[in-house]
Amino acid sequence: MSQELRRAAEVLRSARALLIGAGAGMGVDSGLPDFRGTQGFWRAYPAYAKLGLDFASMANPQWFDRDPEFAWGFYGHRLGLYRATTPHPGFALLRTWASRMPHGAFVFTSNVDGQFQKAGFPEERVAEVHGSIHFVQCLGSCAEIASAAPYSVDVDPQTFRARPPLPTCQRCGSLVRPNILMFGDWGWNESRSEAQQQRLMQWLESVAPGTLAVVECGAGTAIPSVRRFCESAAAARKGTLIRINVREPQVPAGGIGLPLRALEALSGIAEELERE
Repeated sequence: MSQELRRAAEVLRSARALLIGAGAGMGVDSGLPDFRGTQGFWRAYPAYAKLGLDFASMANPQWFDRDPEFAWGFYGHRLGLYRATTPHPGFALLRTWASRMPHGAFVFTSNVDGQFQKAGFPEERVAEVHGSIHFVQCLGSCAEIASAAPYSVDVDPQTFRARPPLPTCQRCGSLVRPNILMFGDWGWNESRSEAQQQRLMQWLESVAPGTLAVVECGAGTAIPSVRRFCESAAAARKGTLIRINVREPQVPAGGIGLPLRALEALSGIAEELERE
């Protein structure tokens, strides 16, 4: 493992641009649940275990039509959790490495928690492929996307139901929902995410072939959007993929697989970089 950490450090030492891919495993060291499997979800939300509802059942837009207090109980609790969470030191390490590179860093994440922005990454250098809980979209006629900053949701800790008043659109007064891609979601307004991804592609095209380092943290195969993007970006720009995943570290030829948690791997790479 120390040899692979040294290889990763060499890649970062010579890179001129850093693409960061992140899945749910990136937040575990900050104390966030990764909802891995039904039991993992129920440990985080025992109220839903009693109802027999798993993550896919709860992360469904139907609840905003059928029972908005139930829907906002789930998302309101998550909004409060993510607002209260402090990003772990691995985020700062990634920022430090990016600051030494002429093209800096760009983040591609399936997480909706906003932790990269909270850790100081510029908003214009983050692409959230599944949206963000820190933004809402109107369910009424105006359908606009707005910041969730003005909203605070009071959630009953026993039932996980939201207490009225629920978040409503400041423009038209209709109910709003998080601007997040849910399961079976045909109503997600993806315009914000699409604009982010367009900026990411423009940035990637500006990176000279052979100068890109790709560091992927905690992205699994169950929902493989981050893994696939990181692999394709590394191949297209002739970069090197460093995959950090405690359970699924397998990489294509030429990549570096680290079967470690995110903070452990990033700290190990940092120690190797300090040896230069």
